Amino acid sequence: MYDVVSFGEAMVRLASPGHTRLEQATCLEMTVGGGEFNVAVNCAGLGLKSAWVSRLVDNWPGRLIRNKGREHGVDMSHIVWRKFGGVGFERNGFYHLETGVGPRASAVTYDRGHSAISHIQPGEVDWQELFADTRWFHVSGITPALSDSAAATTLEALKAARAADVTTSYDLNFRSKLWSSEKAQETTKQFMPYVCVLIGNEEDFEKTLGLKAEGASESYSKLDPESYKSVARRAVERYPNIEKVGTTLRDAKTGLLNDWRTLLFDGEAFYLSRIYENLELVDRVGGGDSFSSGLVFSLLDGKEPQEAVDFAGGFSALAHTFPGDVNWARKEEVAKVMKGGAARISR
Repeated sequence: MYDVVSFGEAMVRLASPGHTRLEQATCLEMTVGGGEFNVAVNCAGLGLKSAWVSRLVDNWPGRLIRNKGREHGVDMSHIVWRKFGGVGFERNGFYHLETGVGPRASAVTYDRGHSAISHIQPGEVDWQELFADTRWFHVSGITPALSDSAAATTLEALKAARAADVTTSYDLNFRSKLWSSEKAQETTKQFMPYVCVLIGNEEDFEKTLGLKAEGASESYSKLDPESYKSVARRAVERYPNIEKVGTTLRDAKTGLLNDWRTLLFDGEAFYLSRIYENLELVDRVGGGDSFSSGLVFSLLDGKEPQEAVDFAGGFSALAHTFPGDVNWARKEEVAKVMKGGAARISR
């Protein structure tokens, strides 16, 4: 039995140390990250039994990704492996990160063209068997953005999950470097009838569902939830199968200093976490994935909406304090920050 199954791409992450430009660096820090991979790992860290499904080439980056998942307790046995031919179209993806400071924003560049998962086809994964004893399935808009066949496989997975009465969550996660807004909207509308919990910020809703928030700033950097509430309501009205809508609200004051809070809508009422004001960032990548993870954990644990959004807010705030995509925070730490606990040394 799995508490959580996620499906998507993971990449080898190469980051320049400190706040250097990639072109300045003489060495790079190597880790692994990817939206759905991060959710599987984070959920395992919170005590859930999780599995990650993907398609990888059997060479050193593929084995590195598999091994990192195993280190965190994620079941990696459902990976579809492809033989490494030395030269060819199928490969494993990489991404590169430089961390900004002050007025300079952090920047991500992708090197994921022709990655193995972009060639995945419907029928390669036995979803029916996988979902026979699974509680939750998570995927994001990054996966279908990789290719038409990845989008078709995403739809296949969501349909199979709902047919097996598995709760589904979909993080809209719009990435302009992967597809256009027009393509995102055309594709995403197919998935929505099979989604139980929808996650996304104001930009995601506008670019992938065509639901524009009134009063949203061009940078989407407001902690005021009022403009978001209208798009959450309209999403539920359009797709009555959606039971809950969640988001993160970020005000990026500098590259290393943000205000942060989270929101959950259960179809009737809105619930807000506390504001994490002047949150000091070690690494801002993966904060949204940690929110998704905290929400999945909380709802599977039977928490009421307010407690669920408080936990997800605290968990995702703590994610920013660790380098890398993965959140190393534990439940006890989350409980402390939810209550506004001081950051005195723990002895």
